[in-house]
Amino acid sequence: MSDYLPASRVTRIKSSASVAAAARVRELRAEGIPIIDLTVGEPDFDTPEHIKAAAIAAIGAGETKYTSVTGTVELQTAILRRIESHTGVRYESNQLTIGGGAKQVLYVALMASLNEGDEVIVPAPYWVSYPDMVLANDGTPVIVPCSEEAGFKLTPDALRDAITPKTKWLILNAPSNPTGAVYSREELQALGAVLEEYPHVYILTDEIYDEIHFGDGRVTSLVTAVPALRDRILLVNGVSKAYAMTGWRLGYGVGPAPLIAAMNKLQSQTSSCPSSISQAAAAAALNGDQSFVRDSVEVYRKRRDAAVEGLNAIEGLSVAPADGAFYAYVNCSGVIGKTAPDGSVIGNDQDFTLYLLNEASVAVIQGSAYGLGPYFRISFATSLETINAGVDAIRNAVSALN
Repeated sequence: MSDYLPASRVTRIKSSASVAAAARVRELRAEGIPIIDLTVGEPDFDTPEHIKAAAIAAIGAGETKYTSVTGTVELQTAILRRIESHTGVRYESNQLTIGGGAKQVLYVALMASLNEGDEVIVPAPYWVSYPDMVLANDGTPVIVPCSEEAGFKLTPDALRDAITPKTKWLILNAPSNPTGAVYSREELQALGAVLEEYPHVYILTDEIYDEIHFGDGRVTSLVTAVPALRDRILLVNGVSKAYAMTGWRLGYGVGPAPLIAAMNKLQSQTSSCPSSISQAAAAAALNGDQSFVRDSVEVYRKRRDAAVEGLNAIEGLSVAPADGAFYAYVNCSGVIGKTAPDGSVIGNDQDFTLYLLNEASVAVIQGSAYGLGPYFRISFATSLETINAGVDAIRNAVSALN
């Protein structure tokens, strides 16, 4: 038997709940059990043809070698142009890092900046990976619950109460996974007023869903709302969600040059550079026709509306329409304490999601995995047929509770 013991950075984190849920769905389907999967955190659309064609053309042209750690000039230019057009803020190439997906960029940012004991404020509900990324890099996640009454958004008072001399980062994710919450310019300015009082706090803004927005105009970035904080903001984005390019693994970040230099140094010793083929595809995505983005958002809007209407018609469940992303964060407090047909009691949101999986063959993710229960998250990045079937199955499962 091997005497291998994992490093402490491995033992202090847990596996991603969303990845685990997807794996469980695959296992059940492999056993021949039909599952209605509402966990998927990626578009069900195919990557647009002109993007795939750019990748094929790059292969044909022999663009299959290492690139600079910071990517090709074509991609750098496309990213910087895109950020300036969306935020009104101009960045230079020495303020840009490119990685294997936004997730890697987030991780490397924490690796480049955290020392043991440094604190990172993580508003809850949060994307499942944030706290564990902090823990893996010797930091301490400080979880700040954000109530449904507050729109699942961080308030200035809650932010001020969470800041200590040890605070290194605040993580803001909007549109949010799992709630779809979006901050208005005024809300960001109110948070910014607090942050200006604490110059030792940096802000990591994860804007990977910024194109998937159901309100008027663009999502406002913190760097736009509070330009005085620019030198303390790392803005992270990528092509995965907006362009249906999750498997291409291409993300980027812009921020203060010293932080970016540290991140690129780490990048040079880990993956060397992102895939040259993915870079060509990403440049085509950012530079090309944007009608796919607009059209897909309208499809998501119709799916969102169907999911919200159907779920709100189920006694014991309630959900507000998301302002962005492709998730619904469903309040299931009305079913907690009820009894299933087999006599078991639904004690919390995890019990309820297991009940839905076992009794209704519907896969969702419990809100406690995102730091705030009793809720569950569904994704509407799947077909309207699947959403309607899932809602029907959930309705039948809830009606069987006593």
